[in-house]
Amino acid sequence: MKANPTLILNVDDNDGARYAKTRILQGAGFEVVEATNGTDALEMVKRLCPALVLLDVKLPDINGIEVCRRIKADPDSAMVLVLQTSAALTGRADKIRGLEGGADNYLAAPIEADELIANVNALLRMRQTQVELRDSEERFRQLTDNIDDVFWMFAVPGGDLVYVSPAYADIWGRSVASLREQPGGWLDAVHPDDRERIAVRWRQLPRAAHYDDEFRISVPDGRTRWVRDRLFPVRDARGEVYRVARVTSDITARKEMEALLRAADRNKNQFLATLAHELRNPLSPIRNAAALLGVAGESGGHKVDERQARAREVITRQVDHLAHLVDDLLDVARISEGKIVLRTEEVDLGAVVNQAVETAGPLITAREHHLNVSLPEQQVWVNGDPVRLAQSVGNLLHNAAKFTPKGGEIGVTVSLGEGREAGRVKIAVRDNGIGIAEDNLPRIFGMFAQVGAPPDRAPEGLGIGLSLVSHLLELHGGHLSAESPGIGMGSTFTVDLPLLRVASPEARPDHCTGPDTGGSGMRVLLVDDNVDAMEMMGFLLAEMGYETCTTADASQIEELALRHKPHVIVLDIGLPGIDGYEVARRIKKSPALSSIRLVAHTGYGSPEDRRRAQEAGFDAHLVKPAELEDLEKALKG
Repeated sequence: MKANPTLILNVDDNDGARYAKTRILQGAGFEVVEATNGTDALEMVKRLCPALVLLDVKLPDINGIEVCRRIKADPDSAMVLVLQTSAALTGRADKIRGLEGGADNYLAAPIEADELIANVNALLRMRQTQVELRDSEERFRQLTDNIDDVFWMFAVPGGDLVYVSPAYADIWGRSVASLREQPGGWLDAVHPDDRERIAVRWRQLPRAAHYDDEFRISVPDGRTRWVRDRLFPVRDARGEVYRVARVTSDITARKEMEALLRAADRNKNQFLATLAHELRNPLSPIRNAAALLGVAGESGGHKVDERQARAREVITRQVDHLAHLVDDLLDVARISEGKIVLRTEEVDLGAVVNQAVETAGPLITAREHHLNVSLPEQQVWVNGDPVRLAQSVGNLLHNAAKFTPKGGEIGVTVSLGEGREAGRVKIAVRDNGIGIAEDNLPRIFGMFAQVGAPPDRAPEGLGIGLSLVSHLLELHGGHLSAESPGIGMGSTFTVDLPLLRVASPEARPDHCTGPDTGGSGMRVLLVDDNVDAMEMMGFLLAEMGYETCTTADASQIEELALRHKPHVIVLDIGLPGIDGYEVARRIKKSPALSSIRLVAHTGYGSPEDRRRAQEAGFDAHLVKPAELEDLEKALKG
């Protein structure tokens, strides 16, 4: 029952006293009803629910103290205020007896008007505060009782449990009653691997009343749940922490999803690495077969048929393109796993650009583009990995050639920053190709993002090149940006890097020497379970003057090596039954074979793979499909 906030019940059997008190209260703005005995007073309290009862002690039927006790004992009227008054019982003991009977205050006659009004107002203010507090507590309880999170309240510094919401039973799998009987039960349920860490936090409670942590709990049915636990200080009027509020959320579903995503990411990276390796295996014999066609034709003493030469060029170019895609796939996997390691040194940007132009040259020529390269007169030096920088610029040139219709214009410009950009160097790759729509510009650096292809070409590529370049440049402390006036109006990709120094150009001899292709009877043992790849490499080396012996059986390696005494063994790492690392270790431990040069020829080319090969005893490491020049260098050391 809700009390009438302005209604006062004035109970007194003395007509004069009752009249006087009523006039005073009405004059102060209160609504007043009267009763002359205790029986009527109790009935009116139940029916009218006044905010306050002004109650005289001496009544003709029921003693005023008993009336007060009955009002406070009834749950429906317990919140009604009682101001006890008396003209006869005015001693200290009388007042104590009245207050212990449940009265909210006790006034002895004679009562001055202002004193009466002040007491009534004070009691009503107190009641209003109590009502608001009760309403607030009710709202709080409704909230905490109906949320999925556990809400706790603990006293400080002892850490005694003050309140816990019903969700505790749902998350911990234990009743709230059991927690009240054993307050430390919640900590006992924390997973053993996490328990000590959380216990330390609670031992530090008076000094550190705030944290945000995640841990596991073991529920009675044997399952493990993950929770997020947050602690917040509650301060009193002086700013002292006297309680802590705690919110615990069940994050098991989130953790399971994160685990699935991590597993999916690992599977994706493993798939990319395996795919790249498997793609490299067939590329190697194709490249060697193409090289063999050229060597065989020249050694035969007659001009190679023009169509045959053209076919060989196509094979070589397409193998190079596939190898480029495979390398990009591997780099994406390495970046995802944080395994890209830069081999930094002082790098001449002119050499980087020249290497990139050489890499993209076949596609630029095939597309009949005109390429213009503009370099500063000075040598421009940066700190970085020359291979990765050349790869980045080469990818941009490759894209420019790919997305520009035949006979297009491509430009590469290296310029030094000025003013606010002093200390930076920019490499701009421009084309007059298909351009990029404005709404596509923000997303082109995302993984697997694709843009439209020129009219004379079908869409191609994996959509990972720009994302890869962007990540590589970020590892160098630089960044990649793109601009385009719109569709059909070309694009500009700009590499921005920290400048190391600028130097005057050095005089360099202008010469170019090709590899010495004479095998001079060097004996080579080829070991690979990919028979096509092994045979093509064997034919190619034989045409180049090497004596070759081949096997796909790892168990025959040492026997063949002892019989044929090869100068070099070219060994695949992924052999059935045993890996190449173990074979290499056995050969290097054998006194009769330890002097043989070992060359790893494998689809795995990460820095970790190269390190393992070196530790196993390999003298060189080639990644399939190996270039002919790289193969000869590896053979001769």
